[in-house]
Amino acid sequence: MPQITRRAALATTLVLAAQAAGAQERYPSRPVSIIVPWAAGGTTDILARVLAEPLRRAMGQPFVVENRSGASGNIGSNAVARARPDGYALLFGSMSTHAMNDALFNNMPFNGVEDFTPIALLAFVLNTMVIHPSVPANSVAEFIAYCKANPGKVAYASAGPGSTNHLCAAMFARMAGIEMVHVPYRGGAPAVQDTVAGQTQLLFSAGTQTLSHVRDGRLKLLAVTEGRRSSLLPDVPTVAETVPGYEMAVWYGVLGPKGMPQDLVAQLNTEINKAMLLPEVKDRMAAIGVEVVNETPVAFATTLRADAEKWSRAIRELGIGMTDA
Repeated sequence: MPQITRRAALATTLVLAAQAAGAQERYPSRPVSIIVPWAAGGTTDILARVLAEPLRRAMGQPFVVENRSGASGNIGSNAVARARPDGYALLFGSMSTHAMNDALFNNMPFNGVEDFTPIALLAFVLNTMVIHPSVPANSVAEFIAYCKANPGKVAYASAGPGSTNHLCAAMFARMAGIEMVHVPYRGGAPAVQDTVAGQTQLLFSAGTQTLSHVRDGRLKLLAVTEGRRSSLLPDVPTVAETVPGYEMAVWYGVLGPKGMPQDLVAQLNTEINKAMLLPEVKDRMAAIGVEVVNETPVAFATTLRADAEKWSRAIRELGIGMTDA
């Protein structure tokens, strides 16, 4: 082969190799799966679907939401924990799946902190304390007084043992020194329905599920459970204003499998944070009681570890029994 031909062939080979390397490095080059470990229609699912479209526009590939519910979020979460850490399987998880389930269940298929890569903290969902209008109380203090005058006669609903609804109410009862009856349901929707119907009198739940009923007069809003008043409802007190030290801040975030490359994590964090700040996203979130946040992966990891330690300790102190995952 003449020398010039050999040089041309070598040059062509190098160009093709460079193009192939570039194609391998570009992310994403195919659709990305967003795993929601809960049924469609819940807060996590809403967040995932709101973000999927701006992420598609920004990154040039579909972000496809897949609902893999069951076992208190463990089935979908475990699917991501076992996936390749290449960014094509992302989890829209919550505080319950990653900071609570390890303390609530035996034989967990994953560790909520160690087996995931924190990518972006999405939002804090306004968590509310609501009661049925038949209860003669218009404040947290009046509700506590009513419970003390009627020990064991007030029932609170939850989405099931170990749910955030359950933990909120159990912690409130212990800190307020009152006795209530726990009525667990198979999910948040029936817990809300029976509280609206008056079958149960108290519910701690996300504003996404309660505020429409409050506006229609079917529930009374007494307080929010975060450590400070919400900018979305500045006139509504916190539980801690009556019960010092009480706090439950419910967050949602995007995580990937353990071992994701730092540059990929940084890229996803940047694009997700941009999407959360879009006016149409912020407005839609505010309308359902969701406060968006923008944090680095490092800050999210710090929040995750701190909450895992906090709720593991709280669950032991509350004496909530563990079950099989």
